[in-house]
Amino acid sequence: MSILEVIQLEKRFGGLEVLQGIDFSLNQGESLAIIGSSGSGKTTLLRCLNFLERPDKGRIIVNGQVIFDADDPSTQREGEVRKKRLHFGLVFQSFNLFPQYTALQNVVLAPKLLAKELPDFTKNKQSYFNEIEAHGRTLLDQVGLTDKLGAYPHMLSGGQQQRVAIARALALEPDILCFDEPTSALDPELTGEVLKVIRALANRNTTMVIVTHEMDFARSVADRVIFMDEGVIVEQGTPEEVFGNPKEERTRQFLARYKESN
Repeated sequence: MSILEVIQLEKRFGGLEVLQGIDFSLNQGESLAIIGSSGSGKTTLLRCLNFLERPDKGRIIVNGQVIFDADDPSTQREGEVRKKRLHFGLVFQSFNLFPQYTALQNVVLAPKLLAKELPDFTKNKQSYFNEIEAHGRTLLDQVGLTDKLGAYPHMLSGGQQQRVAIARALALEPDILCFDEPTSALDPELTGEVLKVIRALANRNTTMVIVTHEMDFARSVADRVIFMDEGVIVEQGTPEEVFGNPKEERTRQFLARYKESN
């Protein structure tokens, strides 16, 4: 059974159709790479999954449960949005860390806020916070930042900040981890350290949707690849199919342009 099903998703901004009839599914432990030119709708798709944008049409199903249906107002209540976002961890292009908090504090902030809503929080506050901070330390260790727990964002390189952002997204234990061009704000020498972390997550069968312009990385890490153009999915398949033997002319042209520019 698929962990994620996206069915006929559409999104407009004014008269501009940014997403048109998007259909795909994702299995537990699968890594899906989404590629395409700027303006193809990739980022808007991630923002719809995370409810930073509300789709105009379509359905989103997670673990067999319809969490959004454009034709069902009961799935669109504002009070439910935060709960639904917990299904998706999102790592942005920019790091978006709170400058006044250390690396560890950035990672544990959201889990601590959620813990305060538990009915027995007052009684077990210290126990909850100790457990959350231990988990935060483990996550920062996993992304190679054991020695940076107390460092503030301005003390970290761009690559280190993005690794903190990845640990922060993992802290809420989302069903699906989404990346929106996670290396686009990094200098080339820092890109590798972030891609290494994502590769390790893939090796641990973390369920991921990765919007990326790193074609070689997508080819080597993804289980499946989607190519988007002008708001539609033009082609999807295994990396071998999409990169090695694309069926659609638009896919071939995109990959040829990428090869020429690199």
